[in-house]
Order: sequence, then structure tokens, then C-alpha cells
Amino acid sequence: MEPNEIIIKELARHRVKTEELLAKLKRKTAKQYQVPCPDNLSLLRTYHEMVKNKRVREAQFIEKLLITRPVRSLSGIVNVSVLTKEYACPGKCLYCPTEIGIPKSYVSGEPAVERAKSLRYNPYLQVAKRLAMLQDQGHPTDKVEVRIVGGTWSYYPKKYQDWFVKKCFDACNGKSSQDLKTAQKINEKAKHRLVGLSIETRPDFINPLEIKRLRKLGVTLVELGVQSIYDDILKINLRDHLAEETIIATRLLKDAGFKVLYQIMPNLPGANLERDEKMFQDLFSDQRFKPDFLKIYPCALLRSAPLYRLWKNGQYRPYNEKQLINLIKKIKQLIPYYVRIQRISRDIPANLIVAGPAKISNLRQLLAENMKKEDWQCRCIRCREVKNVPSKKEKVYLFRQNYQASGNPEIFLTWETKDRKLYSLLRLRITPARAIIREIHTFGQSLLINQKSQYAQHQGLGKKLIKKAEEIAIKEFQAKKIAVIAGVGVRGYFRKAGYRLADTYMVKNLS
Repeated sequence: MEPNEIIIKELARHRVKTEELLAKLKRKTAKQYQVPCPDNLSLLRTYHEMVKNKRVREAQFIEKLLITRPVRSLSGIVNVSVLTKEYACPGKCLYCPTEIGIPKSYVSGEPAVERAKSLRYNPYLQVAKRLAMLQDQGHPTDKVEVRIVGGTWSYYPKKYQDWFVKKCFDACNGKSSQDLKTAQKINEKAKHRLVGLSIETRPDFINPLEIKRLRKLGVTLVELGVQSIYDDILKINLRDHLAEETIIATRLLKDAGFKVLYQIMPNLPGANLERDEKMFQDLFSDQRFKPDFLKIYPCALLRSAPLYRLWKNGQYRPYNEKQLINLIKKIKQLIPYYVRIQRISRDIPANLIVAGPAKISNLRQLLAENMKKEDWQCRCIRCREVKNVPSKKEKVYLFRQNYQASGNPEIFLTWETKDRKLYSLLRLRITPARAIIREIHTFGQSLLINQKSQYAQHQGLGKKLIKKAEEIAIKEFQAKKIAVIAGVGVRGYFRKAGYRLADTYMVKNLS
């Protein structure tokens, strides 16, 4: 028997569940057989092979122990970022770097960029290779969110968009299809189901026609490059649109059911610490904004951006490290319960950043240490997700938050513990035309479809939220029907709940 097989047998026999005992067993076996200590990835492969050959029983505790970078699937899904090839960009923003052969605003050294370059920006290969890597690391890849990044998506040729998205679906399906519609249909029952699809674009490119096109592609979340909500700062930075375009885009997207993410950039030319803090206050006090997700990207000063010349001439000064950390700390204390901070800072290599606190690569970690030291908690969704806590150990309660956003009522329903640890959420929007569920998500360790578990997923929490949303829509708003902007890969889930496909939405008549 090979050393790896011996370790797996011992893990199963003694039900080893801690990293300390695993490390001890590795060292003992390596010393006994005079071999190097095996890594978790090779042990996981051995385990899967032994399960396949029925030489060991399947055990969730072994998978959980050996999984590499478990955080990648602790939000209930796995994320796959896919980069488009370079196309012209309509913008001339001061802060935006330009590199030949790479979509504008992206640079060499970023993980997604390097993966895309090595695969010549082929979307099929980017998705397929990423899924294979995640599987090798032990992550379930049944539920996949694909994030299309690179430049301004809405400015790309429509033919390229159709081809690119179809190839993403083809990669999840494991085979090529004749057209996008066929690929989407196949994906409803595929091994890797595409449960969410997002794109990046500018607010001034969102209009009713673009929204219909995004739905045809299967998009469920739109990242808007907002950067600032103040007209004078937008003008200084040559953004070529004003806050009004952001307000219009936000309303159109929400009414169509999309989840809306704002990319916001503190420390832009024309801004200061006080105005940046006020901007985030306004984002959540002014009902014309109120995004569902945030990416906070402090302005990074790169030589290939026009801003570099202003800095060289003394016309721009970045914040220092202490100023930025204090600002982000204040921002996090402003975040409502219904918002998820997706990221704080970009993956731009520190050696490319000329000056300023954007060089800090562990900003989120520093903030976490600061919160612990000062004894306060961020209320954002990401900071409250249940992660891998077994659901049976905690009692959960139904929470409801009502708020007005972009001219219509929003109802945010959640299952949480008393101390606000978040298990599951649903976003319900009421428009004059219909009630629409914009998001439903259960957190915790991602599981295989139909897999039983002690964790938050597959405990029926999502179904209960859907029933509650339907009840609210009927009793409080006299809605005749309810729609869901469901990802292609979760259409089957909603069919079981009585919904049917109408155009690009799952719809149910209410009585």
C-alpha cells in the first residue's frame, strides 16, 4: 500500500478532523517510508481514487480536511473569472492604466490576466481549466458563478459577446453547442450549472435595449464602474458621464431584476477624505443609489495611466496608509445589512503601483485585526456569512428589512442567528408591473446538487424564503404574478417550486 493510501486509511479509521493531527500523521508516515511529506492536493486525489474503487467509504470530514483554500467554496458557489480579449474602450479616464494586448484597466500580474494570457483569452479554456483546478483542490463545482471581466462589455461587438458567453456555457456543459440558446438549455441539467453570470460595464451604456440583450445572454448581475457619485469629480477624471447616468442605470437594472454592484474608487483627483466618507454615506441614504454589492477600489497610481503625469507634476497626492485604513474602517461601519462588500482593493501587483496605499496587499486582513482589537463588527453580508458552521448547532430566525431604492420598495428577507450570522437571503422588489425576486442565496460550504449535509445548504431555507416572498407579494402588494431573474443553471430548482420559463425569467402566477 502506498504512503498516501495509508494516510487516507488512517484518517478514515481515526476520524481525523484537525489540521494538527493531519500534519502529525503526514510526518509520521513520511519518516516511516523515507518519502517527502505529501501535500493535501495529492492526498485528495488519492482519496477520490480510493472512493471510486470502493477501497474507502466516502467521508465529508476527509474532504473538508483536505480541501485546498476552502474559502473558495464557502459562500455556497464557486467563482470563475474569465477575461475578454483587448478591444477599444470609449473612456479616457485619468486613473485607468493601458497595456498593449490587455483589456483596458487590467495589467499583467493580476491572476485572472495571467491565466487568460496563457490561454490566449479563449473563454472555453479559461472556464474549463479553472473548473478542473477547483475540482483538483476538492471544491464541488456543481454551482458556478462566471464573472466576465475586461474593458467595457457593452462596447464589445455583439457577435463577440454571443460567442464568448456561449463558450462559457459550453465549457460548463463539457461540449460545444450550435448556438447560445441550445447551450443554455443543456446547462439546465449539466454537471457544472451556471447559476450566475456577471459582466462589467459603464452606467452610460445601460438602457432598455441593453437590458434585454443582457437577459438574452443570461446575465444576472451587472458591475457598474461608478467610481464616484459627484459630478465635479467625474468631470475632473474625464469620466464622460455624470451621476444621473448611474441613477438611471441603477433603476433600470433593479426593475429588471438584476443584482447591482458598484465599483467605487476613493482617493480620486478632486476628492478628499471628508468627501469620500460622505460619498459612502450618500450611497446608502439616497434611495437613488443603494447598490446590492460593492467593490471598493482605492485609486492605484500606475505609470501607464494619465494620472501619473499629474502626480509627477505635484497635482495629485495619494492618501497615506493610515488615512486609507481609517477611511475604509469608517466606510465599513456605514454598510447596511443588505450589502455585500465583494472586494477591497484590486489584485494589481504592488511593484506596478508607483505610490499610495493601494500597495497594501492585505488591507482586508488589517481591517479584520482592527475590528477585533476595537471590538466591533462589519454588518456587510460577506462578514456575516455562516461559512462552514453546521446548521444544526444554531437556531435561525427570519429577519425582514424594508427599504426604498430607485423608486420602488425592496424587501430583504434572511435566515440569521440572533447575533446576525447569515445563513440565507432573498431580495424581493415590487414594481408597478410585477413582484420580482432579484436574488436568493444560501451560504455555507458549497455542496453537490442533491447532496445531503449537516451544513446550511440543502436544508430548505431557500424554499421557505421563496414562500415568504410569495406571501408578501400577494397579501401586501396584491401582486398577480412573481418573477425570478434565475441563472440558467437553477431553472430546474424553480420549476419544482411551481415556476415556468417565460421569456428569460422564471414566472409563477399568484392566487
